[in-house]
Amino acid sequence: MCSFRLCTQAVFHETGFKKMDISKAKKNAIGRGTAIIYDEEMARHKLLWDHPICSFEVPERLTLSHDRLKHYGLLERCVPVPVREATDEEILLVHSSDYLESVKTTETMNTTELKTFSDNFDVAYFHQSTFRCAKLSLGATLQLVDTVVMGQVQNGMALVRPPGHHSQQNQASGFCIFNNVAVAAEYAKRKHGLHRILIVDWDVHHGQGTQYCFEDDPSVLYFSWHRYEHQLYWPNLTDSNFDAVGKGKGAGFNINVPWNQIGMKTADYLTAFFHVLLPIAFEFNPELVIVSAGYDSAIGDPAGLMSSMPECYAHLTHLLMSLANGKLCVVLEGGYNVSSLTESVCMTVRTLLGDPVPLIKEELAPCLSASETIHNVKVVHQQYWDILKYQDMNSVLVPSTEKLKEEEGATNSLPILDSDPAKSFQLLMEAYIRRILPQVPPVRTAAAISSIKSAVLEKCVKLEDKSLSNEEITTLLSGSDLKCHEDETALLSLGRICCIIQQIIRKQVRNGFAISSDISLASRAALKYSLKSGLKRVLLINTGNMNIPFKSQEDGKVLLLQMYGKQEVEKRTSKHRISLNWQKSIDYTGDFLYALFEIILPLAYEHEPEFIIITVGSENEGAAVSQLVHVMQGLAEGRSLVLIQDSEPQLVDPIAGILLGDVAPRAEPYNPACKENLSSLERQRQELQEHWRLLQYSVN
Repeated sequence: MCSFRLCTQAVFHETGFKKMDISKAKKNAIGRGTAIIYDEEMARHKLLWDHPICSFEVPERLTLSHDRLKHYGLLERCVPVPVREATDEEILLVHSSDYLESVKTTETMNTTELKTFSDNFDVAYFHQSTFRCAKLSLGATLQLVDTVVMGQVQNGMALVRPPGHHSQQNQASGFCIFNNVAVAAEYAKRKHGLHRILIVDWDVHHGQGTQYCFEDDPSVLYFSWHRYEHQLYWPNLTDSNFDAVGKGKGAGFNINVPWNQIGMKTADYLTAFFHVLLPIAFEFNPELVIVSAGYDSAIGDPAGLMSSMPECYAHLTHLLMSLANGKLCVVLEGGYNVSSLTESVCMTVRTLLGDPVPLIKEELAPCLSASETIHNVKVVHQQYWDILKYQDMNSVLVPSTEKLKEEEGATNSLPILDSDPAKSFQLLMEAYIRRILPQVPPVRTAAAISSIKSAVLEKCVKLEDKSLSNEEITTLLSGSDLKCHEDETALLSLGRICCIIQQIIRKQVRNGFAISSDISLASRAALKYSLKSGLKRVLLINTGNMNIPFKSQEDGKVLLLQMYGKQEVEKRTSKHRISLNWQKSIDYTGDFLYALFEIILPLAYEHEPEFIIITVGSENEGAAVSQLVHVMQGLAEGRSLVLIQDSEPQLVDPIAGILLGDVAPRAEPYNPACKENLSSLERQRQELQEHWRLLQYSVN
């Protein structure tokens, strides 16, 4: 058993950490912090008469979300930011003066007058406090944008109501008064001089108000998935379909993913991210990401009737944190099952804070209807985006859901919970969350290094030297590897690597990295040690111009992904051993982004690893490797080990920073993909989709 030495004079022994001060390590893990913006006064906005639909939008959506964050101890870890009212000038960035003046008149109306006024709009209601609450809701959103863009925090969430994304220039709609996110995007452009803003709308309803604000504006990329059912679901617009791509200069900058059946799950949402949003978003290269965070797309919601579990939003949030140097603003929209809503909000905030992302407990296979929609979205956007243009696809003319017949077994229940009719949904949800919440290790990152020193490395736990025993040598080394038996330096290096793995498995350390002069040997030993330690599924990703001999067993325990820098490396591809080849070095280009999001991430998620090993050989570019390491932290509860070739010391600090919780750097500018490489990768994806369901979106 090896020992640890921490920069805060902590000591690790066989039973755990003893009298250990880890406050510095925790602080380093969350970067510049996460803002939370909330004011209970926004709960004063409420419905004063009976309405079958508006009765969903209740003050408890806001107050109970705040209470749940407090219950989990998340509020005290966030940076509180005060709420302010939005000014008339700010409201007029999106809305007309006539509409603004009409909303002002509601402050002095009686109930009858309020109801009459509300009936002028499509599913909206007003209270005497609505104007004040709507100004606070918008002002809180703008406060969040200011705080994030100015670098006072890394990211944050605005708990606000009334919501905003349905509101249009001249009208309230869908419970929304002022369009918080649309105004925020316009505000960020004008006040902070931003040129590229990504809006991600994961609410179950189409944010038509936001779409109309920016449909001819190439500076804002708007992405929305939403329940559509061939235009039979509200807001019942042809503009909500996949072929509404924007107008004029904004063509291609509006992405609609219309769901044509209920019951969509995490696999469907992730498939849309992997194959549509993330490739396009990374090519767009935003300076800020704003999320219209509606949780009516989660399980149990009476409006959405979808089936994704709360941990889905932790994964979506983590993936978005790879963009815009981590500048991410999450703004509450819908969500009408309070239990599902509050747990999903907490999952989002946990991820913003840098906590481990929970494992997904659902089967990861997109349904046919989702695949058809995603396929059609890619077809209509091919002409606008470099990263999509070399994929040979034709539109699905007659979707399987054309007759709107619900698939047998589609449900909005809790499919993976042990249902008991006597228990409420809330109790079932609470029990489920207790089972899936990951244990947070007391130490974030351990390092096996010797000669390199830097400020970043000082934040890591460092290992004392520990050699392998004869028994361990026999277990881990065989054949030509036995020659290192006489090399004490090599044995010490392997001993430190095995020690990191041991403590990751014991959940005393979250992740780690090591530098090795023989990365091929180190990766084989790390893999063998992981399997000998009882892990059932390991993901091994090799990057750079190297080949690591490994006899893969097709038993599903190991998925080996090899990313080479040169084509002449011999290809050996099977279901669990996959080689992706480039003609040039692995740089931050469209080729790499396509491989990462459309092949590597789907394979990694479907494999569901318990542990991840990433080897970094020669001919790697820092931004590419950093992005790879960052997105992989969303898997296996962050349990990962990065092995770096000693000839690549310039990569140590960036990788260590990512493991410690820093954001992945935003590459500037986007480098176009090579047609030959992209075509080759697409052919490989099509071959692999026979075995891997998260690769299955092409249905021709």
